[in-house]
Parts: sequence; C-alpha cells; structure tokens
Amino acid sequence: MLISREFTFSAAHHLPSYRGKCEKLHGHTYRIRITVKSEVGKDGLAFDFVELKEIVEDKVINILDHSYLNEIIPVASCENVALWMWQKLKDSLPLYEVRVWESDKTFVSLRENGEDK
Repeated sequence: MLISREFTFSAAHHLPSYRGKCEKLHGHTYRIRITVKSEVGKDGLAFDFVELKEIVEDKVINILDHSYLNEIIPVASCENVALWMWQKLKDSLPLYEVRVWESDKTFVSLRENGEDK
C-alpha cells in the first residue's frame, strides 16, 4: 500500500552554474509529496498520516521553510532538494517516493529503486 501526504514550504535559492534567470536569487513556494510503502496492519492502517506529518515537518519543513536553500544544499536544484529530503527521511520512514514541485507544472520524483540516492 502506498500512503502519501503533501506539504508546502517557501524558500529562496539560486543555481550558481546555470545560465539564465534562475542563476539569480529568486523564490518558490515548493510543494512536496512524500509517499511511504507499508502493509495494512490489523488496525486497518498502513501508516498513520499524523506520524507522517510529524516526521516530515520535523526533518524537512521546519528546516527548509523560509530559508535560503543554498545555505543548506549548495546547488539547490529541484533534483538536489529531492535527494536531500530522501537522505533526511530514509531512516525514519519506509520511503517509496519523494516528489518536489518547483512550480505548478515542473517537478522531480525520486523513488525507492532509484540508483542515485
């Protein structure tokens, strides 16, 4: 069973090696979806949404919200933000996927079988 919860946070960043508008300091309201994989237990739950929320807020949202991402993730591309989140969450959750939207139309996904985690 796959269980997901979405979150948002606002942060600023720039892409130091990029040539274009994104090389300059700018901000986004990011949307993320954290998906865990678990079997349904005797209580009828595969994973508690409240626990998922608490872990993600503690390990990701409270750190990144209203931050300058490049101080945390030196090359703060959407891809590297997803990788950073995976590393922060992997020991606390049975992760299946981390999805990060930089805008309504652009996002990256990182799944449990990814080779570059």
